[in-house]
Amino acid sequence: MSKAERSDTPSGRLTLLTLARDLGVSRATVSNAYNRPDQLSPALRERILARAAELGFTGPDPMARGLRRGRVGAVGVLVDESLSYAFSDPTSVLFLDGLAREVQADGLGLLLHPARRDPAALQALADAAVDAWVVQSLPDGHPAVDVVASRGRPVVVVDQPALPGVPVVGIDDASGATTAVRHLTRLGHRRLAVLAMPLGCDRRQGRADAERQRTAEYAVMRRRLAGAAAAVAEAGLDWAGVPVVEVTANEPDAAARAARELLAGPDRPTGVFASTDQLALGVVRAARALGLAVPGDLSVVGFDDSPAARSAEPPLTTVAQPLRDRGQRVGVLVRAALQGEEVGVPPPAVVGLVVRGSTAPPPRGG
Repeated sequence: MSKAERSDTPSGRLTLLTLARDLGVSRATVSNAYNRPDQLSPALRERILARAAELGFTGPDPMARGLRRGRVGAVGVLVDESLSYAFSDPTSVLFLDGLAREVQADGLGLLLHPARRDPAALQALADAAVDAWVVQSLPDGHPAVDVVASRGRPVVVVDQPALPGVPVVGIDDASGATTAVRHLTRLGHRRLAVLAMPLGCDRRQGRADAERQRTAEYAVMRRRLAGAAAAVAEAGLDWAGVPVVEVTANEPDAAARAARELLAGPDRPTGVFASTDQLALGVVRAARALGLAVPGDLSVVGFDDSPAARSAEPPLTTVAQPLRDRGQRVGVLVRAALQGEEVGVPPPAVVGLVVRGSTAPPPRGG
């Protein structure tokens, strides 16, 4: 078959039709050689496959075949950070592991997409060939979420945002934060501070005033700050006097930079609640750089109970959540939706405090 003979397709590549014409058989006969071999004699099928191999034809387009079946075999995962972050953050890795373990039972794979706002990225989401979507913790009003929700495919949300008629797999963020800060106040800490993940898409770094906290675009952070505030009020303290420092990214380096200024002053806190383990590890790093002992001079509580929290020195007191199990719960909902089963909204997962070596009573005079 010459190049000219292949030019009947826009790309000039071999198709079932061009192979059928070359062999002098119908397109359906060539299709049967790949998809329904029992419909052909062994000799005819062998002749078709041999000629296909000679011409470099590897078989029908799997995407087109999947679309004809109404299934492409992929679950799209919309992530808020970069793709590299999804594989470097330990909590994200465990979640994706749990999700992958569940959906692979139905022969499904994962297709990760970063949630960006530019037109090209939004168009890529509109064109993505997936059977269902998982929205992994995005801010309210993000246009990428609107695109995904408009696709007509099943959607499951992890944590945020809330969407009408869409199941959300979340945890009790507020009670987890309350438990964390209550632990510090019951140890005797009165000078407290909070390190928060980004509150808005602008990803500012620095002190977050009351208005910034109230209008946070991330529902998880609104809930965790509200839970921390409840524990502060319970202890008879003024939430307005508790510094809330917003960190530009959920990573230890960014947290360490944010914590240095907080810990360098004469009225530095003796207890810090960090809204993730990654941020808490950054606080510990900053404290050591300033010559402060953890927990002798500073107690630190995290949130997640990631593997890094358990292996830290000292091991991190933290709020434990079922990271891998949550991924599996999401996978169960995705599989049920794809099979046409009723998908209910699961209750928030229970979280609990794990006390380790990063917390102790405050130093005398603290």
